[in-house]
Amino acid sequence: MTVHPELSERRKTRELRVGHVGIGADHPIVVQSMTITDTRDIDATVAESNRLAEAGCEMVRVAVVDDEAAKCLGEIKSQIKIPLIADIHFNYKHALTAIEQGVDKVRINPGNIGGEKKFTEVIERLRDAGMPSRIGVNAGSLEMDLIERYGFPTSGALVESAMRHIDTCDKLGYSNFLVSLKSSSVPMTVKAYRLFAEKVPEIPLHLGVTEAGDPQYGAVKSAAGLGGLLVDGIGDTIRVSLLGDPCIEIPVAFDILKATGRRVISPEIVACPSCGRIEIDLEKIVDEVKQRLGYSKLPIIVSVLGCVVNGPGEAREADIGIAAGKGFGMLFKKGVMVRKLKEDEMVDALVDEIQKMEAEGAAGMHG
Repeated sequence: MTVHPELSERRKTRELRVGHVGIGADHPIVVQSMTITDTRDIDATVAESNRLAEAGCEMVRVAVVDDEAAKCLGEIKSQIKIPLIADIHFNYKHALTAIEQGVDKVRINPGNIGGEKKFTEVIERLRDAGMPSRIGVNAGSLEMDLIERYGFPTSGALVESAMRHIDTCDKLGYSNFLVSLKSSSVPMTVKAYRLFAEKVPEIPLHLGVTEAGDPQYGAVKSAAGLGGLLVDGIGDTIRVSLLGDPCIEIPVAFDILKATGRRVISPEIVACPSCGRIEIDLEKIVDEVKQRLGYSKLPIIVSVLGCVVNGPGEAREADIGIAAGKGFGMLFKKGVMVRKLKEDEMVDALVDEIQKMEAEGAAGMHG
């Protein structure tokens, strides 16, 4: 795929292993989600976790609301296809049980885990078990002394909360963790991550805008918050937090990764906006191209353009594309015009060329 020359280099962090999934270092940015089932209902939680995996989710987090839920984690892990993360709030003993159950990772909220002594005990157990964790700082559950000092949640308070717990981990000889600094405020979230990334460049980061909202607005809000960070090279795992079926989070997350150039696992289709210069049925053509390429995992930029002003130039910038005028178009591949086409030939010709590219790529992999 064409890589934009202005894309910032990604932060080079240390590596973590969560089950079979690598995080940080040179590993791809990982997409995760969270079940909405009652974790004590093992069958329902397993079914939803596997449904998320089929949707492309690569790690799944489950709520641990009590000790009964914590004691279900080992059985859930044995039946799902992706690494299992235990989400711990309020009672540190649930974290200890989760560790005993052999989960793949524990998410700890330092603002409500019960104080430094309890946090220390959890970290010691994680260290001894060789288990990774996430120190998940949230604006909605900051420690009270930070709220009193800053007056209200701020990006600086989020970073300070993370740093005091990192210091504890350092003293205990535990480095097998990543950090998140979440808020429902996009500006606060972005500033907190940038401050932290500058201060501690080696620690992997999980990105998210918490409580983003309903699917439509939440997707926009998540893109606004995560997009700039990803372009800056910040982020090693992400979750798009949306209301409703968690499976809808996965394509949105991958679209944000695609749009920022950080991880592209399917064709990116670039199309003109509607305007008075378009003289073909561009909307119909784009819809057909999307449908016919829905199966493809080829990481390329495909342009479908109906403007004679910018179309030819933008088509040349894509890996493959069409620039069309009234009733005809030009097929470009790697910046070179391949041939002229009638409007009713364009989609077939474009898809045929992409299939050839896929075949060439497969042959190259096996050759």
